[in-house]
Amino acid sequence: MIVVDTSALITIASINLLDHVLSEYDLHTTATVIEELEKTAEYDDVHGQAAQDVLDQLERIGVHNTNESSFQSSRIDEGEGTAASLANETQADFLITDDLRALPELQTVTHSNVVISPVLLKALVKRDLFDQEEALEKLDEAAENRDWLESPIYRKAKNLFE
Repeated sequence: MIVVDTSALITIASINLLDHVLSEYDLHTTATVIEELEKTAEYDDVHGQAAQDVLDQLERIGVHNTNESSFQSSRIDEGEGTAASLANETQADFLITDDLRALPELQTVTHSNVVISPVLLKALVKRDLFDQEEALEKLDEAAENRDWLESPIYRKAKNLFE
C-alpha cells in the first residue's frame, strides 16, 4: 500500500504517469488531500489540469477520512500531516511526497518509507513499463512542469537513475 500526498499526485498526473501508477500500485490518500486537489484544479495551468486528472480517477484511489493530523508544523502542512497519519494507521509501505522541506520531518513521524514521486518512475522502469531514456524524459518533463530545474528535488530525482 502506498499513501500519496497532494504534491506527489500532481507531479505524477502532470507527466501522464497516473494511469500507469494506478495500474501497478495500490494508491491511497486522504480527504484533506482531495480538498487540496479540488482547490488546485480551479487554476488554469499545468498544476490545475494535473489536479483535475487525479480527481477524474478517484474511483481508482482509496480515499480515507483521517482524524485531524497530529503531524503539523512549519514544514508539514495539513495534507501531508493527514497522509502521514494515514500511513501510520494503515502501516503503508511508502508515503510519497514531493515536498522536500517536509520530507525529513515526515520521516520522523511515520514508520513508512518516505520518498519522492520519481521513485515510482524508477519502479516502473524496473517493471519494464518504461526504459531508462523514457523515464529520464518523464523526469525532465516533471522538472519543467513543477519548476524543479536546478532545484534539490530534481538533483535527488536524477540521482535515482544513476
